[in-house]
Amino acid sequence: MKSKTQFISLCFLLPLFILQACGQNNKQHVKPTSMGNVINKSGNPYYSNTDTTKLHVSDAEWKKVLPADVYAVMREADTERPFTGKYWNTDEKGTYYCASCGNKLFRSTAKFSSSCGWPSFFEQESKKSIVFKEDNSIGMERIETLCGRCGGHLGHIFDDGPEPTGKRYCMNSIALDFIPDTK
Repeated sequence: MKSKTQFISLCFLLPLFILQACGQNNKQHVKPTSMGNVINKSGNPYYSNTDTTKLHVSDAEWKKVLPADVYAVMREADTERPFTGKYWNTDEKGTYYCASCGNKLFRSTAKFSSSCGWPSFFEQESKKSIVFKEDNSIGMERIETLCGRCGGHLGHIFDDGPEPTGKRYCMNSIALDFIPDTK
């Protein structure tokens, strides 16, 4: 009887711990300025919407140049809560970039509504824009998506997306910057 009670308690407590772990830091940070088709992030010397050179920057240096909430997701693989990010439910036309280094990641034409609470895409901008890593954290087998330029954590990829790829790149909004298409 005791083990049954412990099992039931675990079934109720485990989701609470997972939701707590997915919490995000709500500290405000300076909003980047967008000038036409380029984002300027003063204070981050590694940010460029055009440079594709692979970066080798220490986490200590990233901690100096990234806002705390962006650092938590991109360098410590934290996850923002579902349905809270700025891009999960937007359909504006434009381009998505890495929030740490400015690397071009996705076009809005690859974005779709997955109802999972995070922005989802069915293909990346180029073969080099995102790299993949096995992730067996939190007792699940997943594939982590990392920025191909800076190695920052973006989210995960799943095999339940729409055609033509069948992929769902499930991204953290806070790991993305967006530049709308000019009219």
